[in-house]
Amino acid sequence: MNGHEQIPRRCWAEIDLAALERNLKAIQAALPEHIRYIAIVKADAYGHGVHQTVARLMQAGIEMYGVANVAEAVTIREIGGNGWSILVLGATLPEEAGFLFEYDLTPTLSSIAEVEMLDKMAVERRTELKVHLKIDTGMGRLGIWHENAGELFEAMKAAKNLKLDGIYTHFAHAETDVEFTEVQRRRFMTAIAAVDWIDPSQLLIHADNSAGLRSFSKSSAYNAVRIGLLQFGITPYAKSLFAKVPTTPIFSFKTRVALVKSLPAGMEISYGRTCRLKRPSRVAILCAGYGDGIPRALSNKGFALVNGKRCPYLGRVTMDQTIIDVTDLPENEVSVGDEVCLIGSQGGGEIKIEQFARWAQTISWEILCSITKRVPRIYKTAIATG
Repeated sequence: MNGHEQIPRRCWAEIDLAALERNLKAIQAALPEHIRYIAIVKADAYGHGVHQTVARLMQAGIEMYGVANVAEAVTIREIGGNGWSILVLGATLPEEAGFLFEYDLTPTLSSIAEVEMLDKMAVERRTELKVHLKIDTGMGRLGIWHENAGELFEAMKAAKNLKLDGIYTHFAHAETDVEFTEVQRRRFMTAIAAVDWIDPSQLLIHADNSAGLRSFSKSSAYNAVRIGLLQFGITPYAKSLFAKVPTTPIFSFKTRVALVKSLPAGMEISYGRTCRLKRPSRVAILCAGYGDGIPRALSNKGFALVNGKRCPYLGRVTMDQTIIDVTDLPENEVSVGDEVCLIGSQGGGEIKIEQFARWAQTISWEILCSITKRVPRIYKTAIATG
C-alpha cells in the first residue's frame, strides 16, 4: 500500500457495478429479442470509469461497444482483446486511420472521401475493414445529408475491401420532440429503402439511443439500439418509453465536513460576498468544490444531504470548498468528518443526478463527465442478483 492509498478520502464517487449489471438485464428484457445491444461507453464510460465498467459489461455478455474516437476504441480493445465489436462514433482523422486496421475497429463514414481513403488503405493491406455509414437526418453533425445518401452508398458499392456492417443516424431532439423524431425516422428509412443492392436484415440498422427509446419503433428494419445513460440508471426524460424499466442509479458522489462554525445574522459570506445570512447560522464547510465536480452554477442554490436531511448551499461554490447551511439540524447531527451526500441516497433522503443537474441548469451526462480525476472512484463489485 502506498502513501496515497492510506490518506483518508475527502471526496469520492461510488460506482455500483452489480447495479449496472442488473440494469443491463432489465433493459435487455424490455427490448425485442432481435434487437442487438450496443453499449455506449465514451468519455470514460460517462465518467464512471471505462476499465471497470467495460470489464463488467463484458462479463455480463455485451459484445458490442460504441466510443467517441480511435483512442477510446484502442482502450476498449486492450481491456478485452479480440471478440468484441467496437464502433467508433466520431470521424477518424487521417493520421488515426492505421489504427483501425491494427486494432480491428469499425469506423463511421460520412463522406465519399472517407470511403475512398479507407478502401485504398484496406487494398494496400490486403485486408477487409468493416464500416458503418452515417446518414444525417436533421442533427447537422456527422453523416451525409439524407437527400445525398445515394452518393455515399454508390461509393460504398464501388469499394473493393470495405464491408458494410451497419447504417445509422442520430436524433436531434428525441427527448421531447416526437414529431421531428418521426420525421428523422422516415428520412432514415427512406434513404435505406432507396438502395437496391443491400439487405438491411444483414446489417446493423440503428437510430435510437436512451432518449430515442421514447418513440422506439419495432419495425423489423431496426435491429440495434445504442444505450448509454439508461444502463447507468439514468432515464433521460420522464416520458421515455423505458421510464418504467426498473433501473437503479449506479453513481453516487460524496464528500466530508471539514469544519462546522456559527456565523452572525447579516454577515455577507463567500467570494464576492454573494450570500447575506438572514439569521444566526451554523454552517458546514465541505471538502469539495468545482475542482472536484460541484458546478459553480450551484452557488446559492441546490442542496446536499447530511444524515439524510437536505441542507442548502450558501454562497459561491469555490475550487476546493463549499458552504452549506446546517442551522436546522440538531447540533449533535453534524460534526467534522461526517459524510455528506451530494448525489445519491443517504439516511432516507435522496438527491438524484437529474435534479442535481437541473439546479445547475445543465444535463446529467455533463455532470457525470465533469466529476474530476481528483475524485477517486470506489467500485462495488458484488455479484448481481435478480
